[in-house]
Amino acid sequence: EVRLVESGGGSVQAGGSLRLSCQVSGSTYSSYCMGWFRLSSGVERDEVASIDSRGSTTYADSVKGRFTISRDNAKNTLYLQMNSLKPEDTAMYYCEADTSGGRGGYCYSIGYWGQGTQVTVSS
Repeated sequence: EVRLVESGGGSVQAGGSLRLSCQVSGSTYSSYCMGWFRLSSGVERDEVASIDSRGSTTYADSVKGRFTISRDNAKNTLYLQMNSLKPEDTAMYYCEADTSGGRGGYCYSIGYWGQGTQVTVSS
């Protein structure tokens, strides 16, 4: 079983930055496609960014140029660096895993996700 634990959320003012982390269990983490999605009230699930096992990345248009997804395979950790935060980025952020590896930066078979970490951006 794959377990994911997010951390790093908090409250910041617009224009600020946060770095989210996701610690992942499992000895084959480097082969996973990983991603971040977010949920907020009244909004459907929003896929924020993903990184496949080869390091290719994709981003939602709403976060391009502001967010950066990365992974440290030696530490079994996924990151999301969020800069120039906006009030509309306020949400619960979850990391997710596709153990099949993904392709082209996309995760096609998400099977696991964590409990989430709250990000609140005030204007």
